[in-house]
Amino acid sequence: MYDCVSVNCVSSEKMEVDISLSPRVSSLKPSKTIAITDQATALVQAGVPVIRLAAGEPDFDTPAVIAEAGMKAIRDGYTKYTPNAGTLELRSAICHKLKEENGISYTPDQILVSNGAKQSLLQAVLAVCSPGDEADYAGTIGVIIPAPFWVSYTEMARLADATPVILPTHISEDFLLDPKILESKLSEKSRLLVIGTPSNPAGTVYPRKLLEQIAQIVAAHLRLLVLSDEIYEHIIYAPAIHTSFASLPGMWERTLTVNGFSKATSGACSISQKAAVAALGLGYAGGEAVAAMVKAFKERRDYLVQTFGELEGVKISEPQGAFYLFLDFSSYYGTEAEGFGLIKDSSSLCRYLLDKAQVAVVPGDAFGDDTCIRISYAASLSTIQAATDSIKKAMTALKPAVAV
Repeated sequence: MYDCVSVNCVSSEKMEVDISLSPRVSSLKPSKTIAITDQATALVQAGVPVIRLAAGEPDFDTPAVIAEAGMKAIRDGYTKYTPNAGTLELRSAICHKLKEENGISYTPDQILVSNGAKQSLLQAVLAVCSPGDEADYAGTIGVIIPAPFWVSYTEMARLADATPVILPTHISEDFLLDPKILESKLSEKSRLLVIGTPSNPAGTVYPRKLLEQIAQIVAAHLRLLVLSDEIYEHIIYAPAIHTSFASLPGMWERTLTVNGFSKATSGACSISQKAAVAALGLGYAGGEAVAAMVKAFKERRDYLVQTFGELEGVKISEPQGAFYLFLDFSSYYGTEAEGFGLIKDSSSLCRYLLDKAQVAVVPGDAFGDDTCIRISYAASLSTIQAATDSIKKAMTALKPAVAV
């Protein structure tokens, strides 16, 4: 039925607009880290005193010299478009940093500045993977990801129509990838190996000798590239030493290195780039400003390791980098919690801790390991102490369902 005026006709029936998403996007899983963080924020806004240890957002203020560089850029009118790859000033400073600290030589035209490491990771995956890298017969691999892994790696692979293949690691081995497992999963169609060191969520730092063994395996597979996520490289605890994969013999051409400023000090706007240049000027590995943060992170790590080491049934792998503790609480699975119900996996345990302890942490199944939960210690020591007290009270009300 139409109402017509002259030659202009307008339907009186309501038209349904098609807002459906592509199957590729619809298949993606939401980030549990973001979901829990949003839930915790909503509880805080409702007046519930939740301690938030879910998101990996450092509690330190940006060093003054970096903040001043950003403000000066605004005062000077440095707010216009910059080259798509980033300013030459910043790309040159990044080249200097990579050569001096990481032993990797690049020219500015080989550097791309993005709106954060997540964008760079996704673009790298999209650039080198294709539907042809999917598993079309047994043993074929698209994107190889050691577990536990950062929550977005698998979804990025799926977005590129590649097949994420998860290689298990174990807490008793500090979550380090076994080269034999890697080699057994590779084929002539293998395309991309993702390595995060230091890692999120376990804080694992790959020793150079192990990376060299992995590099030898990579060298034998001509289609295999490596995506090296080094965003936490400066948050590292002695005696661990960071090694950039691209610095290994024969790996420069095979490696896509991703790094950034957000964890140690994100965006590629003009002001951020001025601030980033100032950040790179702080000195080797971020100078005194970053060293002070790392010292505080180590103190928090040591406190958490000691405190949870006293809790019955909990297994710990001491992180060597980043600011996360990945704890095995699986001995409590199968426990019936009064007033809550059955704790059957990492997700239900995290809901229990949010409900009973008012502490927000992330379930390990989001990272590919359902035996664990992730606690971020990018919060003050006093906050962490309050959180651990609450967690211990909540857990001591339970008994491990599995004898330890």
